Amino acid sequence: MTFGQKTFIPTPPDKGSFPLDHDGVCKKLMIKYMRCLHTNNNDNSQCRQDAKEYLACRMQNNLMAREEWSKLGFEEDTTDESVSLK
Repeated sequence: MTFGQKTFIPTPPDKGSFPLDHDGVCKKLMIKYMRCLHTNNNDNSQCRQDAKEYLACRMQNNLMAREEWSKLGFEEDTTDESVSLK
């Protein structure tokens, strides 16, 4: 450290850490989402359904804490069975 340099104090993420998908359980959905982003010039509004499917997979496989869709920026949609968490 040099004289006058401020010390960096790391802070943990707000929601804590989450396990990585070492087994690739949700890898296909992640790749689908990333391809969508690439195709749409990183406009995530075009890829919201893919993002929701990926997050649902992570929640179903205990790779992240279960959250209400509204807290993740999505509207509650009970008619969409592909991302149902039950």
